[in-house]
Amino acid sequence: MPRDLIVFGEDWGGLPSSTQHLVSHLAASRKVLWVNSIGLRRPRLGWRDTRRVWSKITRSTEVKVPSQSTARAPFPVVNPFTLPAPQSTLERRIAARLLVSSIQPALVRHGLQNPILWTSLPTAVDVAGRLGDSGLVYYCGDDFGSLAGVDHATVTQRESELVQRADLVMTASQTLALKHQGRNTQLLSHGVDTALFSTPVPRAADLPNDGRPIAGFYGSISEWLDIDLLAQTIARCPDWHFVFIGKAVVNVDRLRGFGNVHFLGERPHAALPSYSQHWDASLLPFANNAQIRACNPLKLREYLATGRPVVSTDFPALDDYRDVVHCVDSVTRLVTTLRHCGTLARNPSQIEAVAGYDWSVQADKVAMWLDRL
Repeated sequence: MPRDLIVFGEDWGGLPSSTQHLVSHLAASRKVLWVNSIGLRRPRLGWRDTRRVWSKITRSTEVKVPSQSTARAPFPVVNPFTLPAPQSTLERRIAARLLVSSIQPALVRHGLQNPILWTSLPTAVDVAGRLGDSGLVYYCGDDFGSLAGVDHATVTQRESELVQRADLVMTASQTLALKHQGRNTQLLSHGVDTALFSTPVPRAADLPNDGRPIAGFYGSISEWLDIDLLAQTIARCPDWHFVFIGKAVVNVDRLRGFGNVHFLGERPHAALPSYSQHWDASLLPFANNAQIRACNPLKLREYLATGRPVVSTDFPALDDYRDVVHCVDSVTRLVTTLRHCGTLARNPSQIEAVAGYDWSVQADKVAMWLDRL
């Protein structure tokens, strides 16, 4: 019988992560308790962090939410109270005790038996073996040593401990697999909701619709975007619209100054195909840094599944798709490629290239590995 799961991930909600996609499928055959984010850095003095800490203190301990990526039954979600990214031995002990006291009642209430502890956050290593768990899985989706907004020294130390203790390490990219290679390491590249992104849907009402072609991007508008590349390209393409969907966490005033740039804000995951199926080019304008070299962005396969042209700067995760992705290395090359993409029709070869990576297929692989623990 499939073993139950205690899952440490990000706060549930918003655009679903790879962990959310996988666990939503796994929950069809086992009990799951999801633990919202326990933090990867200490709070800083300021309104944003103060508001976040206050929210975590005052919200209810347990809520039930439906899956964001499937219609399957919901599972319980715990909002834990703990010390984020504890550093000293004493802080770690206190944080672990707070976590156990937050989570244990929900385990009893929902009857989880012999669970596997699955964590996508290295800082959860301190409660491994303290929640009645009999297996430890680390799902590594990022290079935490280069990830922005992280206490790098603390998190990389916990990650090293976690890799040593884990019964199974799953990595989202080959770069991460090499970093954490061992007898218990498995490469698990990101999947895609094939039906959602490849099935034609009506055009979003707020997409520009004046006949000019559109280049689009969705996701976090963060340090990993090459803002300089974008600004120079946009300046040379006044006959194109540039659409950005997502939360801007870096200064984008340089881009907002262009009349053909549109920041639409965040949109539900299920609504994304109504944009990406109808723009003329999907953009991956990433900077060349350690985080990008280690990443395997979810949006790559989602973009490909629409059949619309994908235009990207170079990074290792493109290796399997170089015959269906337009790779650029300069402003001139990006401008030329966009103009070419504006003449292209939907490409079925892109959809075929990702057809074998549906989240259900990836979840079946994980289930097989879990059953061997």
